[in-house]
Amino acid sequence: MNEIIKAMKERRSIRKYKSEQIKDTELEQILEAGLYAASGRGQQATKLVVVQDKDTIARLSKMNAAVMGADTDPFYGAPTVITVFADRERVTCVEDGSLVIGNMMLAAHSIGVDSCWIHRAKEVFDSQEGKELMAEWGVDAGYFGVGNCILGYRDCEYPVAPARKEGRIIRV
Repeated sequence: MNEIIKAMKERRSIRKYKSEQIKDTELEQILEAGLYAASGRGQQATKLVVVQDKDTIARLSKMNAAVMGADTDPFYGAPTVITVFADRERVTCVEDGSLVIGNMMLAAHSIGVDSCWIHRAKEVFDSQEGKELMAEWGVDAGYFGVGNCILGYRDCEYPVAPARKEGRIIRV
């Protein structure tokens, strides 16, 4: 089977991580895969903010949890959080950011790093505190949070993919 298709079929979202940080060489490969994601009209109108600082991750986790009305860690202890931002003015901003996250998750899986897409970045960075973080990081206010890609090494059994639901393909 083709290695890319195999990775697509095998990759699962992980929701429990070891505290061990991923290697810089792994991070660079994952980021590069994100930068090579397709984008509307080839505009490449996304920005990636990599957070590996424990205090900043804790702050982001608290902000994200507040959006969903919880007090748990929505980042599941992952030692790396990559927030993907997209230019609000681009018609394909959500799609562009989503493709970046998808590429990064597949790249991570292919090199033995686990991942999960964590939602609520839009709400987090639309808040006053979120806008302040964006300004601190040099992310223009014209961008919005599409999602977070958490990365690390799992501290659990690897999940088994459920069977795919039937009747989802219509051929015309």
